[in-house]
Amino acid sequence: MLGAALTFATAWQWPVLPGVAPDPQGRARCACPDPECTVPGAHPFDPGLLAATTDERMARWWWTNRPTAPIILATGGTAPCAVSLPAPAAARALAALDRMGMRLGPVIAAPTRWALLVKPYSLEQLGELLYAKDFVPGSLRFHGEGGYVALPPSETGQGGIRWERAPLPGSAAPWVPDVEAVVDAVVEALTRTGVSAPEL
Repeated sequence: MLGAALTFATAWQWPVLPGVAPDPQGRARCACPDPECTVPGAHPFDPGLLAATTDERMARWWWTNRPTAPIILATGGTAPCAVSLPAPAAARALAALDRMGMRLGPVIAAPTRWALLVKPYSLEQLGELLYAKDFVPGSLRFHGEGGYVALPPSETGQGGIRWERAPLPGSAAPWVPDVEAVVDAVVEALTRTGVSAPEL
């Protein structure tokens, strides 16, 4: 976990921070005070999201003291953003995107949702993009400025986080596509495959 956190923070310049660990008394629960937590273990708590950093010393200190803490990426700013959707719909959408020849960046797979990493975007950009669409599945979620996603190889209360599409090896930060290209392609793929994904 420490090695992965240092790669994200220092080599790729992605601001990260430790997430809440799963509750040791029950894997499906979170160690945070919220008994109804919907993302057990996969969110920041102490420190808060604003503490996310690319500083090597801070990342090293966090994961030396909490070696199993999930790695949380603070999305937006100069860091990648993400578009997520329920896992079954995401698997079908990715297969459709492959058939269309769409180039994707890294894709994160959690047990219930997959997240496609995209270039940073503003709320204005996202609003214009969604306004121009006739239909946007309600199951799509957007992780922009002020948002976050858990990164592999984190263990959360819902299970392990892994790469469905791993970043290409190398020292530079992985390439990620524009949000417009991903949303257009995902909406088309979901519409074309007749996916009516429930909100998760």
